[in-house]
Amino acid sequence: MSRRKLRPDELELWQLVARSAEKLPGRKMAPETPAPKPAKLRKPIVPRDPVQNFALGTRAPTPQERHDFFASTSDRLAQDPVRMDAKAFGRLKRGKLQPEARIDLHGMTLDQAHRELAGFILGTQMRGFRLVLVITGKGLREDPHDPMPRRRGVLKTQVPQWLRMPPLSACVLQVSEAHIKHGGGGAYYVYLKKRR
Repeated sequence: MSRRKLRPDELELWQLVARSAEKLPGRKMAPETPAPKPAKLRKPIVPRDPVQNFALGTRAPTPQERHDFFASTSDRLAQDPVRMDAKAFGRLKRGKLQPEARIDLHGMTLDQAHRELAGFILGTQMRGFRLVLVITGKGLREDPHDPMPRRRGVLKTQVPQWLRMPPLSACVLQVSEAHIKHGGGGAYYVYLKKRR
């Protein structure tokens, strides 16, 4: 518990009493307490201007117009960081590594393809394979008379997303578009993690 400070009138009263006191025999006189420092003057509070009409966000900076279009699947895969050995990845991109197994999803529905892909990836990892080839096909050509432009290749777009989601994400180390001699834009190299 901290001591409270004496108010100026209490201090003045104490000094009057202290001056009239006589020293007891054999005791030293207590030093006289210094005069209190003058209290610091606070700056006067200046009233603010009355609140003017305002609306939320009027002072917020106006956002610059941005067009954030989805990149193609190939562009997104090219921007992914390399998680596997860089030297092996270079050989993979040049088509120098031979896939140990392959699956062709071309012509399947999304449900069929998802089931087949999951079974294939989990099975090949259990067998100790590291590099597999997943063939999706490039997809149908766009109809020039279609009023709404659509992206080609539903499976081509969907397979990398499936490979990033559990349970397949626990098996997959790297996904990359295949070299032209293994199918090019219609196939993916899937580099699997080592089996534990």
